[in-house]
Amino acid sequence: MSVMTKGKVTDVEELKKIAKSVRIRILHMLTTAGSGHTGGSLSAADVAVAIYFSKMKFNPKDPSWKDRDRFILSKGHAAPLQYSIMAEAGYFPEDTTQTLRTTESPLQGHPCCKRLPGIEVSTGSLGQGLSVANGMALGLRLDRNPARVYCIMGDGEIQEGQIWEAAMTAAHYKIDNLCAVVDCNGLQIDGPVAKVMNIEPVVDKWEAFGWNVIDIDGHNMEQIVGALDKAEGIKGKPTVIIANTTKGKGVSFFENKVEYHGVAPSLEELEKAVKEIDNE
Repeated sequence: MSVMTKGKVTDVEELKKIAKSVRIRILHMLTTAGSGHTGGSLSAADVAVAIYFSKMKFNPKDPSWKDRDRFILSKGHAAPLQYSIMAEAGYFPEDTTQTLRTTESPLQGHPCCKRLPGIEVSTGSLGQGLSVANGMALGLRLDRNPARVYCIMGDGEIQEGQIWEAAMTAAHYKIDNLCAVVDCNGLQIDGPVAKVMNIEPVVDKWEAFGWNVIDIDGHNMEQIVGALDKAEGIKGKPTVIIANTTKGKGVSFFENKVEYHGVAPSLEELEKAVKEIDNE
């Protein structure tokens, strides 16, 4: 595959089709593995697909290409999402996805840069991704490289103090080649985010920390693409997209169910879920 360039997929309907394919692949991967994180992988699918296929520059045949855009999945437990997208993009053969979470597989339970080319940094210890994204973005700026950095965080994840230290740093150094996304699906492993540790008012907090904030429906592809376009044009400050999403999006019996945060579908659930996504 040749180098993917910005605007490679500009048609919103095509992006929606890719997102459906990505969701179905995620479900197959998780069911085969018998473990993994269903809810958060599905909730961030639309945003992640738009980032990869409408914006990012990358080359699956040369994952370390110096002019590539960087993607960091700070909420690393949603690894099946990134793996599904990478398979779609041609980083590795499709059948590799069926090895998720096996001992020798490059597709570990959390993204591992030592196992899989195309993973920028190993993630999963929550709260660290934005700090790494800052460093990458600053390094690119020092190198006069126009590449951009994208970082997806979970809403439960931003309860971590390190996120806010990184938020201050990004604003202080005016890191405008960085675009962060908060996947606000309202649920974390212990229950509703608002009950575990309330993070609201999210928009006001990021604005107070000096960020350009864009508040969107994280399942509306038109809004997602529009937000990414706006972020690219902002100079002098970092941008965060607050993506309001639904845990388990795309499968009615997974949606807004906290128990599916870290539970894989059964074979029966897989069959029903795939039919539902296909018929959407």
